Amino acid sequence: MNKSQEIKELAKALAVFHAQVGKVKKEAQNPFFKSKYASLSNILDVIGEPLQKAGLVFSQFPDEFELTTIIIHTESGQFMEASYGMPIAKENDPQAMGSAITYARRYALGAILGLNIDEDDDGEKAMNRQKMVKYKLTKNSPKWADAVKYVAGGGDTAKIAEKYDISNKDLMDLAVEAGL
Repeated sequence: MNKSQEIKELAKALAVFHAQVGKVKKEAQNPFFKSKYASLSNILDVIGEPLQKAGLVFSQFPDEFELTTIIIHTESGQFMEASYGMPIAKENDPQAMGSAITYARRYALGAILGLNIDEDDDGEKAMNRQKMVKYKLTKNSPKWADAVKYVAGGGDTAKIAEKYDISNKDLMDLAVEAGL
């Protein structure tokens, strides 16, 4: 984060902004994840008038793989800015870049302005914990031969047990078939 030396007037303006801005509704639907989110146009609609009344403006600058957002108090010139990384799924794909910029703009504005947008999941989604459904490995499974080959080549049966849903009997049979 970068900021002007003094931010007293900016802080007062942000307090005015917070008193006027309401909750940003999640009105858009993500069909892939079957979830709702607040679109960039909705966020801009909700924050526009409260920013103006508070004497604040913002600007956002995409640069390669990051986006910089700056909030400026119009009377004093005091500012705060921060950059947000934008990983791009496909290189040299303008549509992927545009999507990443829009996504970053939404989240950067939400963060720098302290907007009430998302439900608080206590960081659970950031932990990337997913219920992992293990593939059931039996003698009749298509992956059985690969597992035998792996163990025969020096692979550890404990790793097989971690990766697959396999009974103790099948694990023993796997070891025997692999020549252990």
